[in-house]
Amino acid sequence: MAKSSFEYVKKYERDDALLPNTWIVIRLDGKCFHKFSDDHNFTKPNDLRALKLMNYAAYTVMKEFNDLIIGFGQSDEYSFIFKKETSLYKRRAEKLLTTINSKFSSSYVFYWNKFFEEETLKYPPTFDGRIVLYPSEENLVDYLKWRQADVHINNLYNTTFWTLVLKGKLSPAQAEKRLCGTVSADKNEILFQEFNINYNEELEIFKRGTILLRKNLVENNTSKNVIVDVHDDMLKEKFWKEHSKILSVKPSKLNLEYTGKYTEIIREQLNCIK
Repeated sequence: MAKSSFEYVKKYERDDALLPNTWIVIRLDGKCFHKFSDDHNFTKPNDLRALKLMNYAAYTVMKEFNDLIIGFGQSDEYSFIFKKETSLYKRRAEKLLTTINSKFSSSYVFYWNKFFEEETLKYPPTFDGRIVLYPSEENLVDYLKWRQADVHINNLYNTTFWTLVLKGKLSPAQAEKRLCGTVSADKNEILFQEFNINYNEELEIFKRGTILLRKNLVENNTSKNVIVDVHDDMLKEKFWKEHSKILSVKPSKLNLEYTGKYTEIIREQLNCIK
């Protein structure tokens, strides 16, 4: 086909190729999710349905893009880590970010009814996104530790805050004032002494978020590449020793299944997205 005289406009496109040999992290965050959760009657302080939906939307992303090796989610955010040597979309930043965000957002809406059977989706959610590059494995591990530490800080506060509101009959303003200046030990004490709640017994998914990993499992002499969800402590070196091959794994495109313990999605439902 002959070149068009208008083709010169392509020269105005920005070259946004990301640095080679760096870890690409894409983090998505819900926009105005406090309002969204209120409008859709999310359970406070944590709604297990909402977390399962986030995890499943993230699973659909990882299922489609084999260069993604780790996903980590909490509340209304999800981080996706590409293998260091990926050349997907020639490492074009806008292409990577918009594709991952659109796949995640559309999956969140598409699978809403699987997790919120009795709650009608009143309007679609919005997720913004960013890309961060990390040059070393140490930097990447510290990033994931940082995000998981954020889970604990936020969840302990929210658990105590909403317990004071829902069970202690305080107004939100009174609960906020009560917690002003408190440290973790103070919040644990409030929960246990006043409401007989042992924070350590809260679900791990609430306290640590969800880690999506690729693993090779062998069943009946057949090797399968699966995506599993775990709620381990990434702040401890034990996790990284047990999963020492995570950052170097090169997943197969064959026999991809999801073995999430918290999604309760049966095989027939998995087949619908193949």
